[in-house]
Amino acid sequence: MPRPILRWPFRPAPKSQEENGAHASSPPLHEKMQKQMEAKQAAPFSSAKFYKLATTGEPIWTNRDYAALARAGYCRNPVVYRAIRMIAEAAASLPLILKDGAIELDEHPLLSLLHRPHPGESKAGLLEAVYGHLLSSGNAYLHALTLQAEPRELHCLRPDRVSLVTGNRGWVEAWDYTLAGKTTRLQQRREDPLPPVLQLRLFAPLSDHYGFAPLEAAQTALDVHNAAAAWSKSLLDNAACPTGALVYGGPDSAQLSDEQFTRLKQELEGSYQGARNAGRPMLLEGGLDWKPMGLSPKDLDCIEIKNQAAREIALAFGVPPMLLGIPGDSTYSNYREANRAFWRQAVLPLVHKTLAALGNWLGSAYAGDLHLSPDLDAIEALSEERKSLWERVSRADFLTDDEKRLAVGYGMRPTQVKTTPPQAVLSQTPAAPNTVQQTKKESE
Repeated sequence: MPRPILRWPFRPAPKSQEENGAHASSPPLHEKMQKQMEAKQAAPFSSAKFYKLATTGEPIWTNRDYAALARAGYCRNPVVYRAIRMIAEAAASLPLILKDGAIELDEHPLLSLLHRPHPGESKAGLLEAVYGHLLSSGNAYLHALTLQAEPRELHCLRPDRVSLVTGNRGWVEAWDYTLAGKTTRLQQRREDPLPPVLQLRLFAPLSDHYGFAPLEAAQTALDVHNAAAAWSKSLLDNAACPTGALVYGGPDSAQLSDEQFTRLKQELEGSYQGARNAGRPMLLEGGLDWKPMGLSPKDLDCIEIKNQAAREIALAFGVPPMLLGIPGDSTYSNYREANRAFWRQAVLPLVHKTLAALGNWLGSAYAGDLHLSPDLDAIEALSEERKSLWERVSRADFLTDDEKRLAVGYGMRPTQVKTTPPQAVLSQTPAAPNTVQQTKKESE
C-alpha cells in the first residue's frame, strides 16, 4: 500500500491584486486553515476532527541494473528463482554431441575441456552458470585460458563485472574485467587461436552490444508480486487489520493528558499489534472510538494480484505456470503436456543457440568442421514424440536406410570397404613353380 503524503497546510499560488480585490477585506482561506491546524497541533491529542489530505502517489520500481534485479528477483522472489533454476538445470543436464562434419566423435580434446572446464568446476556447473546469467542479465561471458595455442581452462565471468571496449568502427576489440577496483583488459594476442572471451547475449532491440534479459521484461510483475507479499506480511504483523486511528470523542474542551496518551499508545503496541495478538478484542474506555483508515484484504484481493503477477513472470521466462505451482492456469490439460511445452519453448531454443556459439568459438582452435549439439534422445519428456517419429519413418518403404537415419537424426553409415582376408589372398594366389622339379623334367 503506498505511503500517504500529507500536504498540509495547503498554500496555493499567490494571486494578483485584481483577482483579490473583491475579497480584500476577508483573510484568505489558506490562512484560516493554517491557524486552525496550528491550534490543533498545540495539544498532544485533540478531541476535534482530523483533517487529512493524501494521494496514492507514484509507483516505485526496481532499478534496471543487474545487481538490483538479481536481488529483487532471484534472491527475493520464489517464482523468479524457480523459473531460472528450472531452465538452467534442465539445459545444463543435456549430454553433448560433437561432430566433425557428419561424423560423430566419441573422444576429442574439446569434449574433455567441456567435461572438466577447470579443476574446481564441472560441465553441468559451468553451463548452469552460463544459462543463469543469460536469463537474469541477458549476457553471459566465458573466458578461455590458452597454453601452446590450445584452450586449457574455461571460466564463467559475472556480467556486471565485464564491459566491452569498442574500436573506431564500433566493433568489439577487447573486454575489461573489473574486480575489487582493479581492471584487467582481455584482448586477443597474435599467438592465440581464438578470442579470449565469448559473449553470449539475448536479442535486445535497443542495444548493439548488450542483451536483454527476461527478468527485465518481467520487472513490473516482479515488483507487484514483491509488493503484494510485503503487504500480506504487514497485515500479519498488524493482526491482519489495516491501519487506523483511535479517536477520542469526548467533550470539545476535554483532552488526553500526556500520561494518558503515552499509556494508551503503549497498550496498543503491546497488547493489540502483531500476529500473536490476532483476534484479541479491544477494550476501549469512554469516548474512544476506532476508525479504520485503509482497505480491507477482501477489497484489495492480494492473493489474486500475486497469482496474476506470478503468471506474468512465468510468461516472460516461457515456463508453464502449472510447473511452478501457480493456481488458476488451465492452458495445458495435464502435467505431461506442460512439461513437453517447457522443453520445446523454453529450454531447447536456448540450448541450441548457446551450443552453436560455443562450438564455433572453441572449434576454431582445432582442425576440422566441429560443431556441438544436444542429445535429444536423452530427454524423457520428448520420448512420445521420438517414438511417433520412429514409427512413421520405419513405415516409409520409399526411403533408403541412409535416408531413414538422416530423418531420425543419425548420420549416414560410413562407407564399408570390402577387404579380402589374408588367408583368402594366399589361397587365391598361384603357387610359385618348384625350380628343382622343373629342371629334372627338362633334363629327362
